Amino acid sequence: MTANLKEKLLSTILAIGAGFTTIIVVSGAVTDPVNAPKLLSLGIVSSLAVGVMVSSGFANFLTESKFLVTALGLFLLASLFSFFGSESPATQFLYGSYGRNNGWLTYFFLVLILASTSSLRSSQSIKKIINGLLFAGAVNVVYSLWVLTFGDFIGWNNVYGEILGTLGNPNFIGAFLGIFITAYFGMLFVPQAPRWFRLASLAVLPITAYEIFISKAIQGRVVGAAGIAIIAFFYIRAKFKPISLVAYSGFSAVAGILALLGTFQIGPLTEFIYKGSVSLRGQYWLAAWNTGEANPLNGVGMDAFGNWYRRSRDAHALEVPGVNTVVDAAHNVPLDMFAFGGWPLFLTYLLIMGIGAWALIRTALRSKAFDSILAVLSATWFGYQLQSIISINQIGLAIWGWVLTGAAISYERITRTAENTNIPNGRKTRSAKNTSSEQAQATIFAAIFGLIGLLIAIPPFSADSKWRSAQVSQNLPQLEGSMLPSYFNPPNSMKYMTNIQILEQSNLPDLSRKYALEAVEWNSESFELWKLLYLLGNSTAEEKALALENMNRLDPLNPDVTATQ
Repeated sequence: MTANLKEKLLSTILAIGAGFTTIIVVSGAVTDPVNAPKLLSLGIVSSLAVGVMVSSGFANFLTESKFLVTALGLFLLASLFSFFGSESPATQFLYGSYGRNNGWLTYFFLVLILASTSSLRSSQSIKKIINGLLFAGAVNVVYSLWVLTFGDFIGWNNVYGEILGTLGNPNFIGAFLGIFITAYFGMLFVPQAPRWFRLASLAVLPITAYEIFISKAIQGRVVGAAGIAIIAFFYIRAKFKPISLVAYSGFSAVAGILALLGTFQIGPLTEFIYKGSVSLRGQYWLAAWNTGEANPLNGVGMDAFGNWYRRSRDAHALEVPGVNTVVDAAHNVPLDMFAFGGWPLFLTYLLIMGIGAWALIRTALRSKAFDSILAVLSATWFGYQLQSIISINQIGLAIWGWVLTGAAISYERITRTAENTNIPNGRKTRSAKNTSSEQAQATIFAAIFGLIGLLIAIPPFSADSKWRSAQVSQNLPQLEGSMLPSYFNPPNSMKYMTNIQILEQSNLPDLSRKYALEAVEWNSESFELWKLLYLLGNSTAEEKALALENMNRLDPLNPDVTATQ
């Protein structure tokens, strides 16, 4: 396959696939319409991309990207090593907790995504990636506008009362729209930008800004404002005298400091920036830090922070946010890494993101003219990092953090070698027959790897679909079948808890006790499962005593674990 054709296929897979992963929502067939479908999409897309790379050989990529490959390898090694120190179930380590799906496989697929994106060799490919981001953002803008105007047509339980987008949470959609408005604003400066694109901005930008505001997501406002400010920085640097850049930088620095102070309820921006949940995040961050410090070499396992929050929280957390408020994520991605895998995972994650940052800095130092691609990559990459330190690694958002990091690394190489839009021509002399044969080979490789990705990523989706069918049928054998562990039906704590409660309320105490005992054997680190066993009317005195002992072990600062909700 010629380099041009391989490049086009790979960039198309990444652009469409990343956008689709952000957009996909499955309603009705599963209990979690957002996370399990996005994990499935991520697995397929990353595997398709790797299939194209394998068809062309890894030699050039490995030669040109030794440092990056080493960093990615160390990250995966550190994440695998966390398994050996984890007391959480193997299935939770692989697939993550219910409603998050931030297990090892998610990060494995994200590594594949970053590696694939960093192998791109054309600025046109990077533009295609940005267009994928714009498409996913446009879909969410239209969908959110529809919801605000006519109501939601997706049949999910919106407990927030705000727009959710295709990410299932107002904070997530607010942050993503902040990244989108940044990218759209930056692409307006492309000289070849179509007229319709510029005219559409008269509606798209104000509507997006309104949706960010109406989502009540502070991170969306911060990300959007910071992103646009970075775009403006690059433009002023290229078009105006240095004194203008100094003045703008000074103004931006003051605004940034005031915004930071506003998050702590200090200064004039407090009413625009501060949100009560910001204060609560401090306790979540502290608990994550305590978890990593207690397990510095291998952490507690991927997506296992939820099992450790109670035992790692500070005594003040019993008052604010409260004894009954618990979380399964640190609301800070780097600190999640620290809790999941200790110092090795934390440092290798920072190293990978640092490689992306250094690539952007190197490109910016070389480029004095205004480069819209560089400006958009820098602003959107920074926007993702900004939201990642106050939020959760939701797959629909996380995929862009890793794609944009790969794109930054790729673009630095493209601009350094002055091959912005031209792939080397030496292989274009191949016959049409050979080109067709190699194209077919690449397609077959992509299909095979895509199928493998499907089979690896589908178990959580399959299990959730089976569980949903059991709920709808209200059939006891199906309900029990949804708790029978198998490859395509991995267990999770939420499913156990919900089903056990249904059995108990249906006057089936023997069955509820049976599955409660199975549940705590499967995950002995879950406070909620032990609490459920303790509350069952059919549990023996010995079982209640054992449950109480474990509840006190898992929530040591709580003066009365039996009173928690």
